[in-house]
Amino acid sequence: MSTPTRLFEPFKLGPITLANRFVMAPLTRNRAIPPSMVPNPLAIDYYGQRASAGLLITEASQVSQQGQGYQDTPGIYSKEQVEGWRKVTDRVHERGGKIFIQIWHVGRVSHIALQPGGGKPVAPSAIRAKGKTFVNGTFTDISEPRALELSEIPGIIDDFRRGTVNALAAGFDGVEIHGANGYLLDQFAKDGANKRDDLYGGAIPNRARLMLEVAEAVVREAGAERTGIRISPVTPANDISDSNPQPLFEHIVDHLNALKLSYIHVIEGATGGPRDNAPFDYASLRKRFDGAYIANNGYDFELATKVLAEGAADLIAFGKPFISNPDLVERLKKGAPLNEWDKATFYGGGAKGYTDYPTLEAPQAAE
Repeated sequence: MSTPTRLFEPFKLGPITLANRFVMAPLTRNRAIPPSMVPNPLAIDYYGQRASAGLLITEASQVSQQGQGYQDTPGIYSKEQVEGWRKVTDRVHERGGKIFIQIWHVGRVSHIALQPGGGKPVAPSAIRAKGKTFVNGTFTDISEPRALELSEIPGIIDDFRRGTVNALAAGFDGVEIHGANGYLLDQFAKDGANKRDDLYGGAIPNRARLMLEVAEAVVREAGAERTGIRISPVTPANDISDSNPQPLFEHIVDHLNALKLSYIHVIEGATGGPRDNAPFDYASLRKRFDGAYIANNGYDFELATKVLAEGAADLIAFGKPFISNPDLVERLKKGAPLNEWDKATFYGGGAKGYTDYPTLEAPQAAE
């Protein structure tokens, strides 16, 4: 194309060489098979079709049943789930791609219908989030949570550790910890959701403790060079907020840097919304972190080109454009038009709106 860009250049992410600087962002699609929450066989084609991205990051996958917050999201805590994911990673690797799994625990953003024994979702504090979750084919109010006992927290950390072991067994190239968007680790970090008065509440080091202890546990299993984390300093997603996010996330990133994580994946602004919803100095995080910086939220070709040229990021995450354009890399390289996405098929369903978007090579239907 006429506009030079670093987007199409290879990038060394720890021991992994990425073919380009495109990252397919984690995208919840609600197509796992209940009740086992094994990845749908369609996911083999879905991720395989998109293997031309430098790095694929899977939809968030719960580390326990307790960690599930939405209908039909895949897990990474059972043998059957590992076997299902192995078929996905094999296909991506056959296509020359690299793939990380995003592991999560949703905390309070859940519904009793999804919880073991119909129990309450867990949270740092018993504060109900204003928002919806997706259950029984419809969006439903989030259930009232209960505060985690101090004695339960080591078990949460171990769930993330076990999820990491399983991810490696499933053939993933690495693991991304979900520390963003108002889910459990973000809930602990931000004072709008965390009113605890023990080791995990109050001052910034205490509120950041769980996220950092999870990162340490994942690093011990996967190695720092195969561990990344997603953060969202100022998003209001899932009714999350913090009174002073700048020092909070500078503290978090300083400690993630000491762990030598492979990357930080930063949602700049409001998830899926305005990039300037609240003041925040993202350049400060970039300066504090020696690993790769993945920039996310509202990026198109022009903005990605600009940010990479300025050195403000190393990799750029694209979300919805990858849903409707399996060959997004090739389309942008050729300046070809992009397919429009169908919002009605984002969550749940079958092949329609999942594996049937056309490519340049197959204009009628994707493989």
